[in-house]
Amino acid sequence: MESQTEQSPVVVENLCKAFGKQKVLNGLNLQVASGETVAVLGKSGTGKSVLLKLLIGLRKPDSGAIRIHGQDITGLDAARLNDLRRRIGFLFQQAALYDSLSVEENVAFPLRRHSSDAPQRQKEKVQELLQSVGMQDHGQKMPSEISGGMQKRVGLARALVLDPDILLFDEPTSGLDPITAAEIDDLIVELREKRNLTAIVVTHDVRGARSFARRLVLLREGKIAAEGSFEDLQKSDDRFVQQFVKAAA
Repeated sequence: MESQTEQSPVVVENLCKAFGKQKVLNGLNLQVASGETVAVLGKSGTGKSVLLKLLIGLRKPDSGAIRIHGQDITGLDAARLNDLRRRIGFLFQQAALYDSLSVEENVAFPLRRHSSDAPQRQKEKVQELLQSVGMQDHGQKMPSEISGGMQKRVGLARALVLDPDILLFDEPTSGLDPITAAEIDDLIVELREKRNLTAIVVTHDVRGARSFARRLVLLREGKIAAEGSFEDLQKSDDRFVQQFVKAAA
């Protein structure tokens, strides 16, 4: 029987990353099982967003291994890394939509670059994804014409357009009002249930993480300080962990 490590689509081992004298990640170990949604929490500057950038090869670690579907991406050449990236969807913190493209064109952009589907099929897929995130009536609008929450929804549709099996979220509810943030949290739950995606969600929102992730990972000084369910973290004797979770109690 395969070990848990071999089965896990995302495996991080002894990951280290420093910027100058500042150690951001210091021997981080993390596994995410197939179909699991994990929330990564921590104070600002603890390496949460850096971890995501390392996972898709936007930055190189100083040492350690990152295995995506069994492949250590730290040693891949550009072509092989780009092939693997197509299996990973990424929702950026500010949605990162192209200002000069409409909502539909933003979602279609990865398809036009990487898909051999006929134009009509691409259009149908874009419409299906916009409907799945509640944006079907806004396809012709420009990013500047829709709210921040709507932009996050469009960014999510774009992240899904190449049918990834791993999805990475960088602060998906940052800057949103509580109602809109809860709607985004609900979408993350819906994705887990309907698509069986493996997801890592970097967030500062403990309350939201509690709603969509069965496992919470709390970083401190470049390593995991605690992990488990919200209830597990509540039971921790560690003062730092207690302080972090009490706001969502």
